[in-house]
Amino acid sequence: MSRALTLAPGTRLGPYEILTPIGAGGMGQVYRARDARLGRDVAIKVLPAELASSPDRLRRFEKEALSVSALNHPNIVTVYDIGASEGISWIAMERIEGETLRALMAGGPMSLRKLLPLGTQIAEGLAKAHATGIVHRDLKPENVMVTRDGIVKILDFGLAKLTGPISDSGELTQSPTMSLGTEAGIVLGTVGYMSPEQAMGGAIDFRSDQFSFGSILYEMAAGKRAFQRATAPETMAAIIREEPEPLASAAPSTPLPLRWIVERCLAKDPEERYAATKDLARDLSRLRDGISDGTLSGSAIATLAARDRRLPVRRRVLLAALALAAVGAIAVLAMRRPHEGPPLFRPVTFQRGALGIARFASDEKTILFAAAWQGRPAQLYSTRLDSTESTALPLPSANLLSISSSGKLAILVGHGTDPPAIAEVPLAGGAPRELVQADAQEALQFAHAVADWSPRGEDRLAVVRSGRLEFPVGKVLVPASEETSVLEARFSPDGRRIAFIEQEGKLAAVGVVDLAGKKKILSPGWEIVSSIAWHPGTGEIWFSARKGDVRIGVVELHAVSLSGAQRVVARTPQLLIVEDITHDGRVLARSDDWPETMMCLPPGASREADLTWLDFSQSVALSPDGQDLLFAEGGAGAGAAGGVYIRKTDGSKPAVRLGDGWNEMQDLSPDKKMVVQVSPDRLTLLPVGPGESKTIQDKGFQYHRALWFPDGKNLLIGASGPGHGKRLFVRGVSAGPARPFTPEGVQAARLSPDGKLAAAMDAKGNYSLYPVEGGDPRPLSGLRAGEFITGFDAKSENLYVMYGVLPLRIDRLDPATGKRTFFREITLADPTGVDSISTLQLTPDGKSYCYSFMRSLSRLYVIDGLK
Repeated sequence: MSRALTLAPGTRLGPYEILTPIGAGGMGQVYRARDARLGRDVAIKVLPAELASSPDRLRRFEKEALSVSALNHPNIVTVYDIGASEGISWIAMERIEGETLRALMAGGPMSLRKLLPLGTQIAEGLAKAHATGIVHRDLKPENVMVTRDGIVKILDFGLAKLTGPISDSGELTQSPTMSLGTEAGIVLGTVGYMSPEQAMGGAIDFRSDQFSFGSILYEMAAGKRAFQRATAPETMAAIIREEPEPLASAAPSTPLPLRWIVERCLAKDPEERYAATKDLARDLSRLRDGISDGTLSGSAIATLAARDRRLPVRRRVLLAALALAAVGAIAVLAMRRPHEGPPLFRPVTFQRGALGIARFASDEKTILFAAAWQGRPAQLYSTRLDSTESTALPLPSANLLSISSSGKLAILVGHGTDPPAIAEVPLAGGAPRELVQADAQEALQFAHAVADWSPRGEDRLAVVRSGRLEFPVGKVLVPASEETSVLEARFSPDGRRIAFIEQEGKLAAVGVVDLAGKKKILSPGWEIVSSIAWHPGTGEIWFSARKGDVRIGVVELHAVSLSGAQRVVARTPQLLIVEDITHDGRVLARSDDWPETMMCLPPGASREADLTWLDFSQSVALSPDGQDLLFAEGGAGAGAAGGVYIRKTDGSKPAVRLGDGWNEMQDLSPDKKMVVQVSPDRLTLLPVGPGESKTIQDKGFQYHRALWFPDGKNLLIGASGPGHGKRLFVRGVSAGPARPFTPEGVQAARLSPDGKLAAAMDAKGNYSLYPVEGGDPRPLSGLRAGEFITGFDAKSENLYVMYGVLPLRIDRLDPATGKRTFFREITLADPTGVDSISTLQLTPDGKSYCYSFMRSLSRLYVIDGLK
């Protein structure tokens, strides 16, 4: 038991004058006090003597109190001050006029209209604390105050940490705490609300608070505790091993969605609780907002039913049935009868090739799409739900972007030519009229431009180009930066908002912006987001995406509301790319297969060999003699992290996996004994044979490129060092420091076989030859826009330059005179679904090469029954 300190009225603790006692608890005595400086009353909690006498615990307490004081949330009591006066340690906080949740629960089960607003506020306060890394550890009804206006205030954040015993290392353990005694027949305080992991003395995190909160919700609904036995040890044993009486029998009037929330919070395994407390708060707020005269709306129940597909099928079916009954027969008849049973996939395209954007026309029965069948240029086609045939539209080769309510098409013309443009054209056909044309600086990026018509009948376009979102054209709603760029945009059905995909570094997010430019990110942290579409019925944004912890190649269909509530719509073994959604819920989606193929011409061979190893093989580096190929695997076969492999170019031996990695820059040493792998903060040397990997790090460096010098002892590094932009360095493998040899802004290098020159591009996009030993760079002559340097010839005099899409042409270029001669052409026997060759490696003598290309094979489906 804590030894209470009794303070007489008039006693001063720092700037505070004690007025009257308020109450007492396991963490000390509480007084009403006056702050004369600010003219306000505060609550002063005086810590028990055994805690105040421990310097280590006081230090921990001060650190915790300072963290809590920064939370600034309406449902968390505000901490004003901490201090010590004449051996008395205290904390000054916001004074709450109201009652504890314990007092409010004394009258038995709470009504739903009272329980849900209070429960939602508690969850929102917890979510705020958990988002900043603070865990309560002692959540119970005594630590929740409710003001006279019904505002919840959570007390004593972090104070439970003081009651745990300190280990030999000086760290607090997570042993269970009790705010009052453990006499037989008395179970009070923390014991009845701790989580199983806390009861067992294990490590705890924010999910422990969720369990405590679930116990409180249970008691608010049932009027009795979830876990209550004759003694504290028996209560703890029940928490660890037993389930509480189901709310279905303990409180039969509890709505099914609320029972589900409580059951999820009370899961014994923390992994089965909420992954984020903000999701718990959102579920409760949905229920709270769905109350109407004491009855939950069908939409609120349906939304919760769909939010988490981990629910047992039987429970989801029951929730869906309740939702249907709540909505009523009139609403059902007003809509098209929904498909019942599992989702039904109806294919609407049947030829072999790659598909572009697809959209429903305004009648929601006609489908327009772009396709490149059998390797032919992209063409616009039309089909209908009741047809298996597609008809080519009398329009030039183009990619579809959007269909307006008046029947105009926005198309991207000039793909592969100079310059591309966004144009409009009537659905019935005719000459396209250019609306937005690429300027010289954005011509290369314009092939990825997108556009969407405003649905308000005004035929105005929202356009994404060069990474920025504009509406109307010329007015930037979401700008681009070095770190972020917009990839796609879609108008909401009412035309008041635009959903967009934003790429920031290696991560993507789904956001929304209004027409005044007010932006909100709804769903961040995705490895890739490939498409978005608004659902006219639910108001959600549906998107196809994958996380980094999912095996590469698996894209799931998700939905997110404007409030940020998120759920999984569908998981399929194929890549399911959402294109459009009708008002009655039919989904137009594309299923893609994107294998990457790897081909090589080994030394002395007359025919190329297919060296594809798994499902996404990408050539990375070719040894100077052309006999060994370093390549990466980025598909599902190599796992979520991808893999680095090496194999003989004649295919005589199986590939050998050297380590993880896929999208990192890599190079093979000239002696073929070592691979350098680039990460932003380090270089990793992977041995090809026996040996240990080695890490190279230069303080403050951000790496983006690494190539081996011919001696195998030095590396050419592209990096930005402390206080400097990107440039090229020479760095020894065994020792530093790195020596710069170019100005800032220089990157994307190729190294000559003699190791004396680097062909590199400056910040303005101009190529020059930079002497490694220092000296003035020599500008390259004869290099054209859209061409790339693939390497030097064996004499380190001329450059190999590649250009074109399919076929790919390679010229030999004299960098001094600009004179060029045709060297080789690479084409594909079957170009179906292939836009271009993605990687190419060529030996200095030009006799051997390897390359990779990705083939996109797609099929368009209309899906009934996705919810």
